[in-house]
Amino acid sequence: MAPPLTARVQLLLLRAAGFLIGLIGQVARAFGGPKFHARTTGPVSEPLLLLSGIQLAKLIRQRKVKCIDVVQAYINRIKDVNPMINGIVKYRFEEARKEAHSVDERLAEKLEDEATLEKKWPFLGVPLTVKEAFQLQGGEGCTLAAACSVIGVGSDIGGSIRMPAFFNGIFGHKPSPGVVPNQGQFPMAGEAQEIFQCTGPMCRYAEDLIPMLRVMAGPGIKKLKLDAKVHLRHLKFYWMEHDGGSLLMSKVEQDLILAQRKVVAHIESMLGASVQHVKLKQMKYSFQLWITMMSTKGHDGKEPMKFVDLLGDHGKPISPLWELIKWCLGLSVYTIPSIGLALLEEKLKYNKEKYKKFKAVEESLHKELVEMLGDDGVFLYPSHPTVAPKHHVPLTRPFNFAYTGVFNALGLPVTQCPLGLNAKGLPLGIQVVAGPFNDHLTLAVAQYLEKSFGGWVCPGKI
Repeated sequence: MAPPLTARVQLLLLRAAGFLIGLIGQVARAFGGPKFHARTTGPVSEPLLLLSGIQLAKLIRQRKVKCIDVVQAYINRIKDVNPMINGIVKYRFEEARKEAHSVDERLAEKLEDEATLEKKWPFLGVPLTVKEAFQLQGGEGCTLAAACSVIGVGSDIGGSIRMPAFFNGIFGHKPSPGVVPNQGQFPMAGEAQEIFQCTGPMCRYAEDLIPMLRVMAGPGIKKLKLDAKVHLRHLKFYWMEHDGGSLLMSKVEQDLILAQRKVVAHIESMLGASVQHVKLKQMKYSFQLWITMMSTKGHDGKEPMKFVDLLGDHGKPISPLWELIKWCLGLSVYTIPSIGLALLEEKLKYNKEKYKKFKAVEESLHKELVEMLGDDGVFLYPSHPTVAPKHHVPLTRPFNFAYTGVFNALGLPVTQCPLGLNAKGLPLGIQVVAGPFNDHLTLAVAQYLEKSFGGWVCPGKI
Protein backbone atom coordinates (compact mmCIF):
# COMPACT_ATOMS: atom_id res chain seq x y z
CA MET A 1 0.00 0.00 0.00
CA ALA A 2 1.84 3.08 -1.22
CA PRO A 3 0.90 6.45 0.28
CA PRO A 4 -0.88 8.83 -2.11
CA LEU A 5 1.18 11.27 -4.16
CA THR A 6 0.23 14.29 -2.03
CA ALA A 7 1.29 12.49 1.16
CA ARG A 8 4.62 11.53 -0.39
CA VAL A 9 5.22 15.09 -1.54
CA GLN A 10 4.45 16.39 1.96
CA LEU A 11 6.89 13.92 3.48
CA LEU A 12 9.62 14.89 1.02
CA LEU A 13 9.02 18.54 1.84
CA LEU A 14 9.34 17.72 5.53
CA ARG A 15 12.70 16.08 4.89
CA ALA A 16 13.81 19.11 2.88
CA ALA A 17 12.78 21.37 5.77
CA GLY A 18 14.72 19.20 8.19
CA PHE A 19 17.79 19.35 5.96
CA LEU A 20 17.51 23.14 5.73
CA ILE A 21 17.21 23.52 9.50
CA GLY A 22 20.24 21.30 10.01
CA LEU A 23 22.23 23.23 7.41
CA ILE A 24 21.39 26.52 9.10
CA GLY A 25 22.50 25.06 12.41
CA GLN A 26 25.83 23.92 11.00
CA VAL A 27 26.45 27.30 9.35
CA ALA A 28 25.61 29.09 12.61
CA ARG A 29 28.01 26.85 14.49
CA ALA A 30 30.76 27.55 11.95
CA PHE A 31 30.31 31.31 12.37
CA GLY A 32 30.46 31.76 16.10
CA GLY A 33 28.29 28.98 17.45
CA PRO A 34 29.50 26.48 20.04
CA LYS A 35 32.55 24.51 18.92
CA PHE A 36 32.61 20.76 19.40
CA HIS A 37 35.92 18.95 19.22
CA ALA A 38 36.68 15.25 19.33
CA ARG A 39 37.22 14.64 23.02
CA THR A 40 37.18 11.53 25.14
CA THR A 41 36.25 11.42 28.79
CA GLY A 42 39.04 10.29 31.06
CA PRO A 43 39.31 6.66 32.21
CA VAL A 44 37.62 5.53 35.40
CA SER A 45 40.10 5.15 38.25
CA GLU A 46 37.68 4.61 41.15
CA PRO A 47 36.67 0.89 41.42
CA LEU A 48 33.28 1.77 42.94
CA LEU A 49 32.28 3.35 39.62
CA LEU A 50 32.72 0.02 37.84
CA LEU A 51 30.15 -1.93 39.83
CA SER A 52 26.55 -2.51 38.81
CA GLY A 53 23.66 -1.09 40.78
CA ILE A 54 22.78 -4.39 42.41
CA GLN A 55 26.43 -5.05 43.29
CA LEU A 56 26.69 -1.66 44.98
CA ALA A 57 23.42 -2.20 46.83
CA LYS A 58 24.62 -5.56 48.14
CA LEU A 59 27.92 -4.13 49.43
CA ILE A 60 26.06 -1.26 51.12
CA ARG A 61 23.53 -3.64 52.74
CA GLN A 62 26.38 -5.80 54.01
CA ARG A 63 28.05 -2.69 55.49
CA LYS A 64 31.17 -3.45 53.43
CA VAL A 65 30.93 -0.08 51.67
CA LYS A 66 29.51 3.15 53.01
CA CYS A 67 26.85 4.89 50.98
CA ILE A 68 28.58 8.25 51.42
CA ASP A 69 31.73 6.84 49.78
CA VAL A 70 29.75 5.65 46.77
CA VAL A 71 27.92 8.95 46.43
CA GLN A 72 31.11 10.96 46.81
CA ALA A 73 32.82 8.85 44.14
CA TYR A 74 30.05 9.71 41.69
CA ILE A 75 30.08 13.37 42.69
CA ASN A 76 33.80 13.50 41.96
CA ARG A 77 33.26 11.86 38.58
CA ILE A 78 30.45 14.24 37.68
CA LYS A 79 32.55 17.28 38.59
CA ASP A 80 35.36 15.96 36.43
CA VAL A 81 33.37 14.92 33.38
CA ASN A 82 30.07 16.81 33.23
CA PRO A 83 31.60 20.15 32.13
CA MET A 84 32.56 18.30 28.95
CA ILE A 85 29.36 16.38 28.24
CA ASN A 86 26.72 18.63 29.90
CA GLY A 87 24.57 15.60 30.66
CA ILE A 88 23.40 16.76 34.09
CA VAL A 89 21.72 20.16 34.12
CA LYS A 90 21.29 20.63 37.87
CA TYR A 91 23.45 19.50 40.76
CA ARG A 92 22.09 18.44 44.14
CA PHE A 93 25.32 17.26 45.73
CA GLU A 94 24.65 18.51 49.26
CA GLU A 95 21.22 16.87 49.38
CA ALA A 96 22.73 13.64 48.06
CA ARG A 97 25.42 13.66 50.75
CA LYS A 98 22.79 14.16 53.47
CA GLU A 99 20.71 11.29 52.10
CA ALA A 100 23.81 9.07 51.96
CA HIS A 101 24.64 9.80 55.60
CA SER A 102 21.04 8.92 56.53
CA VAL A 103 21.40 5.56 54.80
CA ASP A 104 24.65 4.83 56.63
CA GLU A 105 23.12 5.80 59.97
CA ARG A 106 20.12 3.54 59.36
CA LEU A 107 22.35 0.62 58.46
CA ALA A 108 24.54 1.20 61.52
CA GLU A 109 21.49 0.66 63.74
CA LYS A 110 21.10 -2.87 62.29
CA LEU A 111 17.32 -2.80 62.64
CA GLU A 112 16.79 -4.96 59.51
CA ASP A 113 18.71 -7.95 58.22
CA GLU A 114 20.13 -8.08 54.71
CA ALA A 115 17.25 -10.09 53.22
CA THR A 116 14.66 -7.62 54.56
CA LEU A 117 16.62 -4.66 53.23
CA GLU A 118 16.93 -6.25 49.79
CA LYS A 119 13.20 -6.93 49.62
CA LYS A 120 12.10 -3.50 50.83
CA TRP A 121 14.79 -1.33 49.18
CA PRO A 122 16.67 -3.31 46.49
CA PHE A 123 18.69 -0.23 45.44
CA LEU A 124 19.16 1.33 48.88
CA GLY A 125 22.11 3.72 48.75
CA VAL A 126 22.70 3.47 45.00
CA PRO A 127 23.06 6.83 43.16
CA LEU A 128 20.36 7.47 40.56
CA THR A 129 19.98 10.11 37.85
CA VAL A 130 16.67 11.25 36.36
CA LYS A 131 16.29 13.98 33.77
CA GLU A 132 14.10 16.86 34.94
CA ALA A 133 12.39 16.78 31.56
CA PHE A 134 12.01 13.12 30.65
CA GLN A 135 12.00 13.71 26.93
CA LEU A 136 15.37 15.43 26.60
CA GLN A 137 17.30 13.04 24.36
CA GLY A 138 20.87 12.08 25.04
CA GLY A 139 21.52 13.56 28.49
CA GLU A 140 20.77 10.43 30.47
CA GLY A 141 22.52 8.27 27.90
CA CYS A 142 25.81 10.15 27.97
CA THR A 143 25.67 10.57 31.76
CA LEU A 144 25.49 6.81 32.23
CA ALA A 145 27.99 6.01 29.48
CA ALA A 146 30.56 8.39 30.98
CA ALA A 147 30.27 6.61 34.35
CA CYS A 148 28.67 9.65 35.99
CA SER A 149 25.77 7.41 37.03
CA VAL A 150 25.03 3.70 37.18
CA ILE A 151 21.23 3.56 36.76
CA GLY A 152 18.79 6.09 35.34
CA VAL A 153 15.20 6.72 34.27
CA GLY A 154 14.10 7.67 30.78
CA SER A 155 10.90 7.93 28.75
CA ASP A 156 10.18 6.67 25.27
CA ILE A 157 7.44 7.82 22.92
CA GLY A 158 9.36 7.24 19.70
CA GLY A 159 12.76 6.02 20.85
CA SER A 160 13.92 8.48 23.52
CA ILE A 161 15.21 5.65 25.72
CA ARG A 162 16.63 3.42 23.01
CA MET A 163 18.27 5.97 20.68
CA PRO A 164 20.36 7.71 23.39
CA ALA A 165 21.16 4.28 24.84
CA PHE A 166 22.32 3.10 21.41
CA PHE A 167 24.31 6.23 20.61
CA ASN A 168 26.12 5.97 23.96
CA GLY A 169 26.61 2.22 24.17
CA ILE A 170 24.39 1.34 27.15
CA PHE A 171 21.22 -0.65 27.82
CA GLY A 172 17.74 0.85 27.58
CA HIS A 173 14.39 -0.90 27.90
CA LYS A 174 10.99 0.25 26.61
CA PRO A 175 8.49 -1.84 28.57
CA SER A 176 5.18 -3.16 27.39
CA PRO A 177 2.61 -0.32 27.58
CA GLY A 178 0.67 0.07 30.80
CA VAL A 179 3.25 -1.61 33.03
CA VAL A 180 5.26 1.35 34.37
CA PRO A 181 3.28 4.51 35.35
CA ASN A 182 4.01 7.60 33.25
CA GLN A 183 3.26 10.14 35.98
CA GLY A 184 5.83 12.92 36.16
CA GLN A 185 6.55 13.12 32.47
CA PHE A 186 6.25 16.44 30.69
CA PRO A 187 4.48 16.86 28.43
CA MET A 188 2.09 14.00 29.10
CA ALA A 189 0.70 12.19 26.08
CA GLY A 190 -3.03 12.40 25.41
CA GLU A 191 -5.22 9.38 26.07
CA ALA A 192 -4.99 8.16 22.47
CA GLN A 193 -1.17 8.39 22.55
CA GLU A 194 -0.80 6.82 26.01
CA ILE A 195 0.09 3.46 24.45
CA PHE A 196 3.09 5.11 22.76
CA GLN A 197 4.59 6.64 25.89
CA CYS A 198 6.59 4.38 28.18
CA THR A 199 8.82 5.01 31.19
CA GLY A 200 11.71 2.60 31.48
CA PRO A 201 15.18 1.86 32.87
CA MET A 202 18.53 2.87 31.40
CA CYS A 203 21.76 1.42 32.76
CA ARG A 204 25.31 0.30 32.04
CA TYR A 205 24.89 -3.28 33.22
CA ALA A 206 22.18 -5.64 31.98
CA GLU A 207 21.71 -7.26 35.39
CA ASP A 208 20.24 -4.00 36.68
CA LEU A 209 17.39 -3.97 34.14
CA ILE A 210 15.02 -6.45 35.78
CA PRO A 211 15.45 -5.15 39.37
CA MET A 212 14.94 -1.59 38.11
CA LEU A 213 11.83 -2.59 36.19
CA ARG A 214 10.38 -4.26 39.28
CA VAL A 215 10.82 -1.07 41.31
CA MET A 216 9.54 1.26 38.59
CA ALA A 217 6.48 -0.82 37.72
CA GLY A 218 5.12 -1.24 41.23
CA PRO A 219 1.82 -3.19 41.07
CA GLY A 220 2.05 -3.17 37.26
CA ILE A 221 4.81 -5.77 37.47
CA LYS A 222 2.09 -8.43 37.82
CA LYS A 223 1.42 -8.03 34.09
CA LEU A 224 4.89 -9.40 33.31
CA LYS A 225 6.51 -12.82 33.78
CA LEU A 226 9.86 -11.73 35.18
CA ASP A 227 10.12 -14.77 37.46
CA ALA A 228 9.78 -17.19 34.54
CA LYS A 229 12.95 -19.09 33.67
CA VAL A 230 14.08 -18.30 30.11
CA HIS A 231 15.81 -21.12 28.23
CA LEU A 232 17.59 -19.29 25.43
CA ARG A 233 18.21 -22.48 23.43
CA HIS A 234 14.46 -22.99 23.21
CA LEU A 235 13.65 -19.49 21.96
CA LYS A 236 12.68 -18.75 18.38
CA PHE A 237 14.94 -16.07 16.89
CA TYR A 238 14.10 -13.85 13.92
CA TRP A 239 16.09 -11.03 12.36
CA MET A 240 15.77 -8.33 9.72
CA GLU A 241 18.65 -6.17 8.47
CA HIS A 242 16.66 -3.06 7.51
CA ASP A 243 13.16 -1.81 6.76
CA GLY A 244 13.45 -2.30 3.01
CA GLY A 245 14.74 1.18 2.23
CA SER A 246 13.03 4.53 1.93
CA LEU A 247 13.75 8.00 0.58
CA LEU A 248 12.78 9.35 3.98
CA MET A 249 15.45 7.56 6.01
CA SER A 250 19.15 6.80 5.90
CA LYS A 251 20.29 3.39 4.73
CA VAL A 252 21.43 1.08 7.52
CA GLU A 253 25.20 1.39 7.71
CA GLN A 254 27.35 -1.60 6.92
CA ASP A 255 28.94 -1.62 10.39
CA LEU A 256 25.51 -2.19 11.93
CA ILE A 257 24.56 -4.89 9.42
CA LEU A 258 27.84 -6.72 10.08
CA ALA A 259 27.30 -6.44 13.85
CA GLN A 260 23.82 -7.89 13.46
CA ARG A 261 25.17 -10.77 11.38
CA LYS A 262 27.76 -11.50 14.09
CA VAL A 263 24.96 -11.74 16.64
CA VAL A 264 23.05 -14.14 14.39
CA ALA A 265 26.14 -16.30 13.79
CA HIS A 266 26.96 -16.35 17.50
CA ILE A 267 23.44 -17.41 18.51
CA GLU A 268 23.43 -20.17 15.91
CA SER A 269 26.89 -21.49 16.84
CA MET A 270 26.79 -21.10 20.65
CA LEU A 271 23.12 -21.76 21.37
CA GLY A 272 22.45 -24.12 18.50
CA ALA A 273 19.34 -22.10 17.72
CA SER A 274 18.08 -21.33 14.25
CA VAL A 275 17.79 -17.61 13.50
CA GLN A 276 15.27 -17.04 10.74
CA HIS A 277 15.75 -14.10 8.40
CA VAL A 278 12.40 -12.43 7.73
CA LYS A 279 11.12 -9.63 5.52
CA LEU A 280 8.22 -7.73 7.03
CA LYS A 281 7.22 -5.65 4.05
CA GLN A 282 5.01 -3.25 5.99
CA MET A 283 7.96 -2.09 8.14
CA LYS A 284 8.77 0.37 5.34
CA TYR A 285 5.69 2.35 6.40
CA SER A 286 6.99 2.72 9.96
CA PHE A 287 7.39 6.51 9.85
CA GLN A 288 3.98 7.14 8.27
CA LEU A 289 2.43 4.68 10.70
CA TRP A 290 3.91 6.44 13.76
CA ILE A 291 2.95 9.91 12.50
CA THR A 292 -0.61 8.88 11.69
CA MET A 293 -1.20 7.03 14.96
CA MET A 294 0.22 9.97 16.95
CA SER A 295 -2.30 12.32 15.36
CA THR A 296 -5.22 10.20 16.58
CA LYS A 297 -8.00 11.97 18.42
CA GLY A 298 -8.98 10.78 21.87
CA HIS A 299 -12.26 9.04 22.64
CA ASP A 300 -13.67 12.43 23.56
CA GLY A 301 -12.82 13.75 20.10
CA LYS A 302 -10.16 16.14 21.39
CA GLU A 303 -6.95 16.78 19.46
CA PRO A 304 -3.66 15.63 21.09
CA MET A 305 -1.79 18.23 23.17
CA LYS A 306 0.34 20.40 20.90
CA PHE A 307 4.03 20.95 21.51
CA VAL A 308 3.78 24.44 20.05
CA ASP A 309 1.28 25.36 22.79
CA LEU A 310 3.71 24.15 25.43
CA LEU A 311 6.44 26.33 23.92
CA GLY A 312 4.14 29.31 24.38
CA ASP A 313 3.79 28.35 28.08
CA HIS A 314 0.00 28.81 27.83
CA GLY A 315 0.53 32.47 27.01
CA LYS A 316 0.65 34.22 23.64
CA PRO A 317 0.73 31.67 20.78
CA ILE A 318 4.02 31.41 18.90
CA SER A 319 4.64 30.97 15.19
CA PRO A 320 7.27 28.25 14.54
CA LEU A 321 8.14 29.74 11.14
CA TRP A 322 8.62 33.21 12.66
CA GLU A 323 10.74 31.71 15.42
CA LEU A 324 12.90 30.01 12.76
CA ILE A 325 13.50 33.38 11.11
CA LYS A 326 14.32 34.93 14.49
CA TRP A 327 16.67 32.04 15.30
CA CYS A 328 18.60 32.71 12.09
CA LEU A 329 19.11 36.27 13.36
CA GLY A 330 20.04 35.12 16.85
CA LEU A 331 16.85 36.56 18.35
CA SER A 332 14.79 33.47 19.27
CA VAL A 333 14.73 32.11 22.82
CA TYR A 334 13.95 28.61 21.51
CA THR A 335 16.40 25.91 20.40
CA ILE A 336 16.51 24.79 16.78
CA PRO A 337 15.30 21.23 17.64
CA SER A 338 12.23 22.61 19.43
CA ILE A 339 11.43 24.90 16.49
CA GLY A 340 11.89 21.99 14.09
CA LEU A 341 9.55 19.81 16.14
CA ALA A 342 6.92 22.55 16.19
CA LEU A 343 7.18 22.85 12.40
CA LEU A 344 6.87 19.08 12.03
CA GLU A 345 3.82 19.11 14.25
CA GLU A 346 1.93 20.99 11.59
CA LYS A 347 1.89 17.69 9.69
CA LEU A 348 0.45 15.76 12.62
CA LYS A 349 -3.09 16.98 12.06
CA TYR A 350 -5.73 14.30 12.16
CA ASN A 351 -6.86 13.01 8.77
CA LYS A 352 -9.67 10.47 8.86
CA GLU A 353 -8.84 8.75 5.57
CA LYS A 354 -5.12 8.60 6.28
CA TYR A 355 -5.82 7.27 9.76
CA LYS A 356 -8.05 4.48 8.44
CA LYS A 357 -5.42 3.49 5.89
CA PHE A 358 -2.49 3.32 8.29
CA LYS A 359 -4.57 1.89 11.12
CA ALA A 360 -5.09 -1.07 8.81
CA VAL A 361 -1.31 -1.24 8.28
CA GLU A 362 -0.71 -1.09 12.04
CA GLU A 363 -3.21 -3.87 12.76
CA SER A 364 -1.83 -6.07 10.00
CA LEU A 365 1.83 -5.60 11.04
CA HIS A 366 0.97 -6.07 14.71
CA LYS A 367 -0.83 -9.32 13.95
CA GLU A 368 2.02 -10.57 11.79
CA LEU A 369 4.65 -9.86 14.45
CA VAL A 370 2.64 -11.15 17.41
CA GLU A 371 1.76 -14.39 15.63
CA MET A 372 5.37 -14.84 14.53
CA LEU A 373 6.84 -14.22 17.99
CA GLY A 374 4.24 -15.93 20.13
CA ASP A 375 5.34 -16.30 23.76
CA ASP A 376 8.73 -17.79 22.93
CA GLY A 377 10.18 -15.65 20.16
CA VAL A 378 12.38 -12.55 19.83
CA PHE A 379 13.03 -10.30 16.85
CA LEU A 380 16.44 -8.69 16.21
CA TYR A 381 16.29 -5.32 14.44
CA PRO A 382 18.58 -2.27 14.06
CA SER A 383 18.37 0.33 16.83
CA HIS A 384 19.02 3.08 14.29
CA PRO A 385 20.16 3.21 10.66
CA THR A 386 23.43 4.99 11.57
CA VAL A 387 25.90 5.03 14.43
CA ALA A 388 25.96 8.07 16.73
CA PRO A 389 25.74 11.19 14.48
CA LYS A 390 27.57 14.47 14.93
CA HIS A 391 25.86 17.53 16.37
CA HIS A 392 23.00 18.94 14.25
CA VAL A 393 23.13 16.04 11.76
CA PRO A 394 19.94 14.39 13.15
CA LEU A 395 18.05 17.50 12.09
CA THR A 396 18.90 16.64 8.49
CA ARG A 397 17.51 13.11 8.94
CA PRO A 398 14.38 13.70 11.05
CA PHE A 399 12.73 10.39 10.12
CA ASN A 400 15.47 7.97 11.18
CA PHE A 401 13.71 7.55 14.53
CA ALA A 402 11.22 5.30 12.73
CA TYR A 403 13.44 2.30 13.49
CA THR A 404 12.52 2.71 17.15
CA GLY A 405 9.18 4.54 16.79
CA VAL A 406 7.51 1.68 14.96
CA PHE A 407 7.53 -0.44 18.14
CA ASN A 408 5.88 2.38 20.09
CA ALA A 409 3.09 2.34 17.53
CA LEU A 410 2.84 -1.45 17.79
CA GLY A 411 2.98 -1.48 21.60
CA LEU A 412 5.73 -4.11 21.90
CA PRO A 413 8.50 -4.38 24.54
CA VAL A 414 12.01 -3.66 23.27
CA THR A 415 15.51 -3.70 24.77
CA GLN A 416 18.42 -1.84 23.17
CA CYS A 417 21.64 -3.81 23.69
CA PRO A 418 25.21 -2.52 23.11
CA LEU A 419 27.48 -4.67 20.93
CA GLY A 420 30.88 -3.05 21.41
CA LEU A 421 32.47 -0.35 19.24
CA ASN A 422 33.22 0.09 15.55
CA ALA A 423 36.64 0.97 14.14
CA LYS A 424 36.08 4.65 14.94
CA GLY A 425 35.21 3.96 18.56
CA LEU A 426 31.47 4.55 18.15
CA PRO A 427 28.93 2.21 19.80
CA LEU A 428 27.19 -0.57 17.92
CA GLY A 429 23.91 -2.04 19.09
CA ILE A 430 20.73 -3.92 18.33
CA GLN A 431 17.07 -3.95 19.38
CA VAL A 432 15.56 -7.12 20.83
CA VAL A 433 11.77 -7.19 20.46
CA ALA A 434 9.21 -9.60 21.94
CA GLY A 435 5.46 -10.09 21.95
CA PRO A 436 3.18 -8.14 24.33
CA PHE A 437 4.12 -8.51 28.02
CA ASN A 438 7.02 -10.84 27.20
CA ASP A 439 9.60 -8.36 28.46
CA HIS A 440 11.39 -11.19 30.30
CA LEU A 441 12.52 -12.59 26.96
CA THR A 442 14.21 -9.41 25.70
CA LEU A 443 15.81 -8.82 29.11
CA ALA A 444 17.20 -12.36 29.20
CA VAL A 445 18.66 -11.96 25.72
CA ALA A 446 20.17 -8.62 26.81
CA GLN A 447 22.10 -10.35 29.59
CA TYR A 448 23.28 -13.03 27.17
CA LEU A 449 24.48 -10.48 24.62
CA GLU A 450 26.33 -8.57 27.34
CA LYS A 451 28.26 -11.71 28.29
CA SER A 452 28.93 -12.53 24.64
CA PHE A 453 29.86 -9.08 23.29
CA GLY A 454 31.08 -7.19 26.35
CA GLY A 455 28.24 -4.70 26.88
CA TRP A 456 29.17 -1.18 27.95
CA VAL A 457 32.73 -0.11 27.14
CA CYS A 458 34.43 1.88 29.89
CA PRO A 459 35.62 5.36 28.74
CA GLY A 460 39.34 5.69 28.15
CA LYS A 461 39.79 2.12 26.96
CA ILE A 462 39.71 2.94 23.25
